[in-house]
Amino acid sequence: MANRNLLVSSAIDAAIRQHGEATYPHECCGAMVGRDGRVTDVVALPNTTEEGPRRRFLVRPSDYREAERKASELGAELLGFYHSHPDHPAVPSQYDLDHAWPTFAYVIVSVAQGKSQGLTVWFLKDDRSSFEEGTLHHGENPHPDPAPAVHG
Repeated sequence: MANRNLLVSSAIDAAIRQHGEATYPHECCGAMVGRDGRVTDVVALPNTTEEGPRRRFLVRPSDYREAERKASELGAELLGFYHSHPDHPAVPSQYDLDHAWPTFAYVIVSVAQGKSQGLTVWFLKDDRSSFEEGTLHHGENPHPDPAPAVHG
């Protein structure tokens, strides 16, 4: 598998980190929208898991449809999802692997004692056996507004 990249602006990076800090000690989750591997907006999603939001997150079909709708409104596409790992490294778990979809980017932010730490991006291997770490690039936000729209 070729190395995969995701481009985020400093405002997108900050929005993901702030969401993780705001929901600590629970996991946050959200969608990333944009084009051609460039995230232009994030959409905060509710964490509706019944397994306990401290260690799990769940994207319901209705949340997925809402993320697709908002991406369409913005003239963009759904690039993937982000979530936080409270007091745990920013690496995918078996649960993450079991619930991943191909073609999407998965950003994980580690939040230790309420403060964001590492931010990583992962892509599901073609054979769905595991994740492969991608490269997270930081660059300018091409969105017409100076900051990303964070929808909730």
